[in-house]
Amino acid sequence: MSTDRRRKTLPVVKTENDIIEEVEQSRWQEEFTDEPFSLTADPSAQYEDLTHEDSNEFASSSQNSQYSSSRPNSPQPHWLQLSADVDETFLLRTRHSLGLDVPGAVHTIVPHKLRNERQLDSKLAIVMVGLPARGKSYLVKKLRRYLNWLQYETKIFNVGNTRREHETSQTEQNAKFFDPDNASMKQVRDELAMEVLENLVEWLKNGGRVAIHDATNSTLSRRKLLIDRLNMEPEIKVLMLESVCTDKNMLERNFLLKLSGPDYRGKDPARALADFRSRVANYEKAYEPIGDWEEDHDIQYCKLINVGKKVIAYNISGYLPGQCIFYLMNFNLRQIFLTRHGESTDNVLGRIGGDAPLSPRGKKFAKALARFIKQQRLAFALEMVRAASNSQFTVWTSMLKRSTETGAAFDPDEYDVKHIRFLNEINSGCCEGLTYEDIQKAYPEEFHARQANKLYYRYPGMGGESYIDVIHRLQSMIIELERMTQSCLIITHRVIMRILLGYLLDWTQTEMPHMMVPIHTVYEIRPKPYGTELKKWQYIEETDRFEEF
Repeated sequence: MSTDRRRKTLPVVKTENDIIEEVEQSRWQEEFTDEPFSLTADPSAQYEDLTHEDSNEFASSSQNSQYSSSRPNSPQPHWLQLSADVDETFLLRTRHSLGLDVPGAVHTIVPHKLRNERQLDSKLAIVMVGLPARGKSYLVKKLRRYLNWLQYETKIFNVGNTRREHETSQTEQNAKFFDPDNASMKQVRDELAMEVLENLVEWLKNGGRVAIHDATNSTLSRRKLLIDRLNMEPEIKVLMLESVCTDKNMLERNFLLKLSGPDYRGKDPARALADFRSRVANYEKAYEPIGDWEEDHDIQYCKLINVGKKVIAYNISGYLPGQCIFYLMNFNLRQIFLTRHGESTDNVLGRIGGDAPLSPRGKKFAKALARFIKQQRLAFALEMVRAASNSQFTVWTSMLKRSTETGAAFDPDEYDVKHIRFLNEINSGCCEGLTYEDIQKAYPEEFHARQANKLYYRYPGMGGESYIDVIHRLQSMIIELERMTQSCLIITHRVIMRILLGYLLDWTQTEMPHMMVPIHTVYEIRPKPYGTELKKWQYIEETDRFEEF
């Protein structure tokens, strides 16, 4: 590229002398012409979005300015006036879209005029795109779990489930049903997709926050139908999410998993696999990936290639879409163990909070835990057909004594041990170190308020937290947990356990604060393509061993 060509791409920068000369010229224009004074070539472009109040304020101030735009008592310049077809309420709404919106942590002050109106950007519709067996359902289930954990009410609307419940399910839905050259069946599939979309929109209007349209949506004509309908709902933002898979081994595994799905369950495996391959081939004939059309229409989208190994994002705007993309860039399949610390001296006395050391029973549990995790680690390494010496393993504890002492039995030469403040127990404020009986006597109103709403209740006093506060505190831990490729043991506390298990097991916000998570119990979580496998072990002090239950 030549020097001249490079220079043409640079902006023209005005010098101080240029600016002074322009101002002098503008003074001359004001004195010797009848045209309204303006510092812009097209004043209407600069001020066309002002409200009436803004315009009056500007006009008033400019009358007192050295460079007044018009003589005193002259009518307001036409370019400062709102056109008759501009809705002032609409302008107000555009300035009060939600932006940063974190349930329980951010509260937006809504103008009185907009109290009864839905706010822009308050709803998100995610439209899935991709060929069958590309991991779309796996992605949407993980995304739903994460967003629900963050307290954004999220629901999946699956077109395949509606198809199986529809009257067309009485006809054989083999590969011919999905042939793009079969015009009548294509119309049926489009109608089903739009029926699901109507249910999705209605759910969002009635209080939902994020709705996911789970289907292939693999042709441009189908996506145009969906976008045209969603464009009729200005409060609903749209994010298209395409899952692409080029890994042949991963595809073969996904094909085999489809045989246990609802379309092929109970059928001859060989015939079922042949039919599914034909179905995929039919989709491939008509497949049109997300691309130019979406970009020409400024539709935000994200492509995830091979389950996040490569991510392409376009025009992503808004807090919720950004959270979705950030999350989907980080997840892997591996073992996750969680346990509370060993028994502490405060546990013996029934006190909450504090920073007490382990009791003798707690120390015994800590040693047994290190032996147990080593056994499980070796078993998992063999299962994954890897050498045990190459299997990485991380141990996370909080920074409180009872947690760090429980993790002290793990050899740092063998394990990557980290003490993390984010994993500290909920701060009980002025209730730290008290028993629940003490709290009921000293702070009866606080005691009953917490019982009524444990999720949002915040302990009084300096540093007091609520479950919602701790959820936001743990958000970075969840992203790091999903990003890691190595297996992990987390040694933490009761409230933290409930919140982490609530995320990993997709518990509802009403279940999570009340789940029983006793001490000396270990939970193992293994993410699977169609859900999560949970195993539980209880430490038996008499035998000094763990037993599965």
